[in-house]
Amino acid sequence: MLDLGRTFLQSVERNPDAVAVVDGPLRLTYSEWHVRIRSVAAGLKAQGLGHGDHLLVVLQNRWEMATLHWACQFLGVVVTPLNWRAKPEEIDYCLADSGARALVFEATSAGAVAESAEADKVLRIGVDAPAGARLSFEALLDACPLEDGPQASADDVSLMLYTSGTTGKPKGVPRRHRQERAAALAHVAQNLYRNGERTLGVMPLYHTMGVRSLLAMALIDGRFVCMPRFSAGEAIALIEAEAVTNLYLVPTLYHDMLGHPDFSPARVASVRKLGFAGAPMHDALLLRLDEAFRPELFVNHYGSSEVYTFTINQDARAKPGCAGRAGLNARIRVVGFGSTDPEARVVPGEEGQIIADLAGDEAFEAYWNRPDANAKSLHNGWYFTGDTGYFDADGDLFVTGRVDDMIISGGENISPVDIESVLSLHPAVDEVAVAGLKDERWGQRVVAFIKRKDSIAAEALDAHCRTTDLANFKRPRDYVFVREIPKSPVGKILRRKLVSGEYEPEG
Repeated sequence: MLDLGRTFLQSVERNPDAVAVVDGPLRLTYSEWHVRIRSVAAGLKAQGLGHGDHLLVVLQNRWEMATLHWACQFLGVVVTPLNWRAKPEEIDYCLADSGARALVFEATSAGAVAESAEADKVLRIGVDAPAGARLSFEALLDACPLEDGPQASADDVSLMLYTSGTTGKPKGVPRRHRQERAAALAHVAQNLYRNGERTLGVMPLYHTMGVRSLLAMALIDGRFVCMPRFSAGEAIALIEAEAVTNLYLVPTLYHDMLGHPDFSPARVASVRKLGFAGAPMHDALLLRLDEAFRPELFVNHYGSSEVYTFTINQDARAKPGCAGRAGLNARIRVVGFGSTDPEARVVPGEEGQIIADLAGDEAFEAYWNRPDANAKSLHNGWYFTGDTGYFDADGDLFVTGRVDDMIISGGENISPVDIESVLSLHPAVDEVAVAGLKDERWGQRVVAFIKRKDSIAAEALDAHCRTTDLANFKRPRDYVFVREIPKSPVGKILRRKLVSGEYEPEG
């Protein structure tokens, strides 16, 4: 299999004059970008970075971030991206854990870098001259372009993503060139991308969705339209100005675009393919998107940093909430709760933990320096995802939540996602999240946290639930009206914050 450096060269050779990346006024063709990528690779090499070294990158989705990603692929350096909102202690941990030789940052992350003790021990490279930088990104660009060609093989490590670490220290997920390329190829195939597609590069490049969008465009001579920080109004404007053809986002970003006063179907008419991942999409949002975009293809992608694709549903409209079936490079099963035996499969309709075959082309091999995490999640050649779900009678997968999010009330296992989907269909509900709060009698009681679109009382929402097929024991016992639903930087609901009371009540 080709490594990723040679993968990029394919587009340079096939279509050198095609626009490859856009960032504000900057527009680079594949041939122009190739020169800059080789210069940055040479600049990093001049600073002593080489094959197998880690480069920690704390940047927003700007062309410099995308360029560094590709430069590392040419040089054989392991790009190790981190959330640009990272705190000093997170930077400390990831620098020490990865053994990174250098750090790249910008003004938005300069404060955290300044407070990081570990950052003071490595070369600090700044984009746009942030305080504390010892070398400028521009100095890398001034280097004579690398002439040796790609210096990595398909079996070398391409990047290391850090998981969000919501329940402890983040875990490093090293991924090889061949695993990354297989995932990008499958992404192109499963989303039916054509040559020359254009995508909105807003999913962060420290997240598997953002990386996949970047690599997929290079496979098809496509255009990556950088968006450093999401703004619904700016996203709509960029889609219109650049005639973006596909979107691959978390549900939250779609929700925000639809709710923006500048949104109109005419302004996003160029978009023919929608994809979402990262979190379930509630029925109401699914229907609104279908009406607004009328896409040719509407894909629900279910996966993770560890194994990019678990399942694909190429017609999310046909069976709302359905995650589909195993992707091109995947095998999945659902096993009983508490079991570490891949053969302990449950019957259709029974909920359990979702697991994936580690022999798949997209699958990682093990966590970085985390034998404890390996012991918890890797069993007999299978990755135990920590997600809950079930197969229906047709063989389609439904993802119901996280093992840790499962509500156990009165001895019954209750999935938050089922309840959220029902409540999302009420016209007065803007967003909803359900969590289990401690209860002396029931162990946990079901509580719905509601961001209202219009005035609505708890009694009316309860009446709405009673008119559906939601089982009585699953109905929320309390409703809490909030200003915002707490989410992670990539739009995942943070139920732990709801449980701990870390939210702002409405009014």
